[in-house]
Amino acid sequence: MTPPLLTTDVLRETIAGLGFELVDVRVGGSTSKRVVRIRMDVPGGGRPGHGVTSSDCQLVSRTLEAALEAAGAVGPQWELEVSSPGIERPVRFPEHWQRYVGREVRLKAMGVPGVRKARIVAVPDALHVTLDMGGETATLALEAIRDATLVYDWSRQGNREAGEP
Repeated sequence: MTPPLLTTDVLRETIAGLGFELVDVRVGGSTSKRVVRIRMDVPGGGRPGHGVTSSDCQLVSRTLEAALEAAGAVGPQWELEVSSPGIERPVRFPEHWQRYVGREVRLKAMGVPGVRKARIVAVPDALHVTLDMGGETATLALEAIRDATLVYDWSRQGNREAGEP
């Protein structure tokens, strides 16, 4: 859920205007103190050593803080957290799903019991993704996916031939 008056599209445009890509936005906390968490990256997704820096996060944080306050999207008690997406990054927008075809994700989705691992097979359009979940292929609406993150094979850490970011 994004703050009222400041949609995900507006956040994406604002961050893109600064030369970065919105990876995920989450709003949490309590009604008395909201916490807005933004994950951002370089366009096209960073790779180790070539992603966002703390200075980049500060720039985006200052810009978004002013935009959130100007839009009246936050109350008097709130906190903004801006960070890189990390290795096991969220997969949220259609272009993310397309970028990571062939990769494994961990996801929670309506109609899918529990948390499942799946391999991204295809993205037939901007509203759907086709997944292989343990030998069963299913096409899900992106809006049915509540949470998805890339799975990183930590056992291959340091193996340059692993092909992992």
